[in-house]
Amino acid sequence: MPSKYNQLLEHTIVVADTGDVDAIAKIKPQDATTNPSLITKAAVMPEYQKLIEEAVEYSKGDLSLAMDKVSVNFGIEITKIVPGYVSTEVDARLSFDTEATVAKARKLIDLYKEQGIDKSRILIKIAATWEGIQAAKILETEGITCNLTLIFSLAQAIACAEAGVTLVSPFVGRIMDFYKAVELKKDPAFAGFAAKDDPGVVSVTQIYNYYKKHGYDTIVMGASFRNTDEILELCGCDRLTISPGLIEKLQAMGEDPVEKKLDASKAKEMDIPKIDVDEKTFRMMNCSNAMATEKLAAGIRGFAADIEKLEAIISDKIASAAKKRKADEV
Repeated sequence: MPSKYNQLLEHTIVVADTGDVDAIAKIKPQDATTNPSLITKAAVMPEYQKLIEEAVEYSKGDLSLAMDKVSVNFGIEITKIVPGYVSTEVDARLSFDTEATVAKARKLIDLYKEQGIDKSRILIKIAATWEGIQAAKILETEGITCNLTLIFSLAQAIACAEAGVTLVSPFVGRIMDFYKAVELKKDPAFAGFAAKDDPGVVSVTQIYNYYKKHGYDTIVMGASFRNTDEILELCGCDRLTISPGLIEKLQAMGEDPVEKKLDASKAKEMDIPKIDVDEKTFRMMNCSNAMATEKLAAGIRGFAADIEKLEAIISDKIASAAKKRKADEV
């Protein structure tokens, strides 16, 4: 019998979740996603120093430009491997600034265009704040496709679909982490959730069924997995973005058949009321969801911190390059 990974591929498009270009080449997925944390890890790996050095040289001392160019350089390498979308993330520190997010997205697309990469290959990755969703709405009208990330609530997912975004990334593992911590406070011996009851799995299932019931074209891509059980429980989801380590585990698993758990045709028959989500409703629904409130904020803080770590690396390289130029002039 085929491995569980190959069986999963019969029902779901698998996307590699890593900044490691070599790992992507080994997996050969349809699409690939990166984020500031993954890029920062890859940026210190010896095999990718040429991508960093090229960005530093290109920027001529402009740190902001160098940071954008680093992200694009990694993205360009990934486009050489995957036939589909490559997600490139906007600076998380712009998550509450619609105009700045739009401007940054346009800049990233321009940098790709300089290297002959059409915008149809790129998903601009934006945190799903209200401001981020409005930025995506503008970008989508310009033909710039978007991946709204850090999705923790149905309110975020509905607002994204209403804005016409191309893809959303609900974070399965981080949702589970929150509720597991709650259960451990009640009972230190709590061993974890069964796959079907995993709160992250339940959340993605709810979003998927809502979209299919009400005819939204927005792609649902489960993300941030902690184990293979979560992945297999979402078999049938439009896309799943998975780390190389978990993909390898799935490839090594054979035996039992993989069941398709999510089904668009079944969702259409479900009794799921439509919810109108304007800004006030969005903010109140998220405010009422302690998990979504905490995890969205924590996710933005985490990505912002990793951007600052990468800035420190790039700043040092810019300074070193400047010293070298001065020395050469002497």
